[in-house]
Amino acid sequence: MRVLRLILACGALACGAWGQPGQNPMDKVLLKDWAPDSSLVVAATKIDRARYAAIDLHVHVGMTAADPRGGHTPESIRAWVQAMDAAGVERAIVLTEAIGAEFDRLVDLFQQTAPGRFQLWCGLDTRDAERPDYPERAAAELERCYRKGARGVGELSDKGFGIMGGMLAAYGGPFHIPRERRMHLDDARLDRFWNKCAELKMPVNLHVADHPSAWRPPDNHQERLPRSQIFSQYGLDGISYDELLMRRDRLLARHPDTLFIACHLSNQGNDLGALSRAMDRFPKVYLDISARDYELGRQPRAAARFLIRYRDRVLFATDMTPGVDMYRKWWRLLESADEYMPGPSWWRLYGLELPDEVLQAIYRGNALRVLNWN
Repeated sequence: MRVLRLILACGALACGAWGQPGQNPMDKVLLKDWAPDSSLVVAATKIDRARYAAIDLHVHVGMTAADPRGGHTPESIRAWVQAMDAAGVERAIVLTEAIGAEFDRLVDLFQQTAPGRFQLWCGLDTRDAERPDYPERAAAELERCYRKGARGVGELSDKGFGIMGGMLAAYGGPFHIPRERRMHLDDARLDRFWNKCAELKMPVNLHVADHPSAWRPPDNHQERLPRSQIFSQYGLDGISYDELLMRRDRLLARHPDTLFIACHLSNQGNDLGALSRAMDRFPKVYLDISARDYELGRQPRAAARFLIRYRDRVLFATDMTPGVDMYRKWWRLLESADEYMPGPSWWRLYGLELPDEVLQAIYRGNALRVLNWN
């Protein structure tokens, strides 16, 4: 009893007035607004340019002309190139997702404004996919885009609602294709298209699933911040995370001659062991690291081992608004040994300090070797 009274007395002294309900000044701070300043004094390495001239394998045209990524005018493209020059980025792969007249317009705009600095990839024609002639039409449009200048395909996404289906709130949705009309990555109607990609040596940038937290309830156990819940799949009628990965595997097994690049670490960056098993099972698949700096940086030792092991099959990519500061954050993550760096989520990141030969392969060597530059 004396010990219990002592514990209670110490607790009362420690709490003071703040121990009373409603008296703690932080009671009014919402968790979503909590952004603490760190007292840690740690190294902050400044890396202005990539150690090797980089090729960014994953950028987008943007949804509107006002988007800084837009590239809708020669002026915005020239500003884009200036940012690339300042950060040491030699070229960028623009995943237009476009076909037809829109793709032709973009090719002309980029090639005339900044020849040699961008490679444009086209999309997939998904119109009237129920018609019997769809496989031939999709392959024919792919070949037409190739003759116009496309050297790859993507980004093709299936987050559970079929290819390019189920756009979420971040992009103006959601809208959903009815289940019976959905065309997933392993749909037999696409076999001719994938074969044509292999024939033309056109890599495919493939977005399978999403971060696995998107299928978890938006409750007190949810891993990502409230702003990330625009990507939530919870309670929707799309297929599950695990089924999406199974469909990915069926696609890869059926089309071993097509060069697939699974973007965002194939949305398995949270489980590098499972991702390693997939990489070993499908030795011709490649990864891009775009928009998964937070996965790499929060597990730096495991991530460095993974990137060293698969150095010949990983490609540098960002999927972020092109800018000098954005690129320099990537250089710091990949090249330095800095600790407790701010990241895009509330997770802190730790530098990977990758060896030179790994940086060279990921920044540019692999892209020069596997992409179609003809």
